[in-house]
Amino acid sequence: MPPGPFISQDPKVVALLDGKSFPVLFDVTKVEKKDLFTGTYMPSTDLTGGYRILSYLDPSEPKHARPKQLLLFLLKSRRDHVIPEFQASYSELFETLEKEVAEKGKSSFQTANDQAGFNFLCRAFFGSNPPDTKLGDDGPSLISKWVLFQLGPVLSLGLPTYVEELVIRTFPLPPFLVKKDYRRLYDFFYHSSGFVQDEAEKLGISREEVCHNLLFATCFNTFGGMKIFFPNMLKWISRAGAKLHTDLAQEIRSAIRSNGGKLTMAAMEQMPLMTSVVYEGLRIEPPVPSQYGRAKKDLLIESHDAVYQVKAGEMLYGYQPFATKDPKIFENPEEFVPDRFMGDDGGRLLKHVLWSNGPETEDPTTANKQCAGKDFVVLVSRLFVVELFRRYDSFEIEVGKSPLGAAVTVTSLKRASF
Repeated sequence: MPPGPFISQDPKVVALLDGKSFPVLFDVTKVEKKDLFTGTYMPSTDLTGGYRILSYLDPSEPKHARPKQLLLFLLKSRRDHVIPEFQASYSELFETLEKEVAEKGKSSFQTANDQAGFNFLCRAFFGSNPPDTKLGDDGPSLISKWVLFQLGPVLSLGLPTYVEELVIRTFPLPPFLVKKDYRRLYDFFYHSSGFVQDEAEKLGISREEVCHNLLFATCFNTFGGMKIFFPNMLKWISRAGAKLHTDLAQEIRSAIRSNGGKLTMAAMEQMPLMTSVVYEGLRIEPPVPSQYGRAKKDLLIESHDAVYQVKAGEMLYGYQPFATKDPKIFENPEEFVPDRFMGDDGGRLLKHVLWSNGPETEDPTTANKQCAGKDFVVLVSRLFVVELFRRYDSFEIEVGKSPLGAAVTVTSLKRASF
């Protein structure tokens, strides 16, 4: 696996190629997750204030439990703000798209989504609106530059291969080049997250350390996931065609009407097709396709067809789409099937949806490495589909390539007619 020897000490991995072998990566009694969040290398801690962030800590390490407990506290304490802040931020997004499509005939979804996503997360988690602070509208561009310095060794930027190999996959980019950018982000989070810092001190975590963790969880994990997944979901829903658009619009609007015209959690539980569409999006193109784990001991790992011996210390690598498009688990695995996860049969397939570094049927705890925001990400993805078809009967897009996810350009938005 990339990158090269001056960034990664050992690029060799044992690849897990089906849905039966892949879940060994979730078993923390068998694999260690220390310092391998990004792959066979770890970016410099100079990019995260000198701290090893939660994503790089193994559950066996004493420092793992407290920051994860703190993230779960944050998600729980701010849950009532999620729906209203999402609606406010994404109303702004849709108004921007409509205006640009009317004026120019097209609009970049990425640009509008990045701004709306970042503003939403800061408003929902911390009650702080970035445009009203010194950060202004610069958050998404600062994050993109900072993330490049961490993920550059495994990205393709569309440059000639020899240029990419030399510039981003042979030597690490020097962190000092983004020091001022990172400081601006850090100052915003430090001034916005006082109530979480207070809770952190009760747990014995310094205000500075928790702030670096909050920045990473918000900007890298959550914002990064929305930046990749929302355009991908638009792409798949668009390709599925007009019938799905009509079915979603009818289901979503009917459920909202039957709940007094207000979008609530109860209303969303009456939208099984919408929920299935989100799970199918997470299955067919998971936002983080690669997972790693180092064998803690000699292991025997089963695939559908055989049993393989892995030695202690070897790096295991799973390319998730191999697991979530395994034809021995999913029928028509390469097709986007909107109702795949509806009904009892669909419910039984959820354990094979693995995007969160764990099965969809399990929950994040301080003892595992499953994404702390697993349920939050599913919720906001459902909210995105709801708000889209609450407002529009259908839409048309053009899809291009991007280093992260799909580059989506909106070319038509047909306002709700019923």
